[in-house]
Amino acid sequence: MERKKILLRLDPVVHDALAKWAADDLRSTNAQIEFLLRRALSEAGRMPGGVGQTRPRGRPRKNPEEPVNEPAEDGETADKAADDTRDEGGAG
Repeated sequence: MERKKILLRLDPVVHDALAKWAADDLRSTNAQIEFLLRRALSEAGRMPGGVGQTRPRGRPRKNPEEPVNEPAEDGETADKAADDTRDEGGAG
C-alpha cells in the first residue's frame, strides 16, 4: 500500500523540539510524527482496524537475513565479546 504524503506546517521551535526528540529515539522526524499520531489515535480509541505496523526504530540492517545482535549475559553484544576475544590473542 502506498503511503500518503502531506504537507505539514509547524512552528520552528516545535519542529526543533520534535527533531531532537526523534534523534533521541533513533527515528526520523517523519517517523516520530507518525509514532506520536498513532499513539494519540490508540489512546483516544480511534485507531482503525487493519492499520499496518510501523518500521522498527533505528537504521535498517544492511542484510535483513542477518540475525539480530542479542546482548551477552554481561550486557555486551555478542559481536563486541567476540571482538574482545580476538583482540586478546591478536598479533602484537
